[in-house]
Amino acid sequence: MHPVANYVLHLLLSGVLLLVFFFIYTRLTPFNEVLLIRQGNTAAAVSLAGAMTGFSLTIASSIFHSNAYPDFLAWAAGAMLVQIIAYRVTTTLLSMSKEQIEANNTAFGTLLASISLSIGAINAACIA
Repeated sequence: MHPVANYVLHLLLSGVLLLVFFFIYTRLTPFNEVLLIRQGNTAAAVSLAGAMTGFSLTIASSIFHSNAYPDFLAWAAGAMLVQIIAYRVTTTLLSMSKEQIEANNTAFGTLLASISLSIGAINAACIA
């Protein structure tokens, strides 16, 4: 495949994967990130940004370490599952996350973002 076509296809697939992750993630959280962000809630924005960036790290690693599109998609799907499980475990252990995010506690939002980024970085490295 021509390198430009390969680039475009990876870019499009990555965009679709990010949208799928965004859709799933925002449905699993106990609060409405989009509404909170529209209302100026920084904690929700930081938390969501961390989750998206953490997942993006795994997409990048999947592209880098895969020779075929099915492998890329399989690694990315697995990484998405890990990110979602990590979020569920985190919010179960930190049971006050809904209240903290809705109260715009940016320290708590930053904590959630940091956990997502950490899991994403480890997840990305494990793909290697």
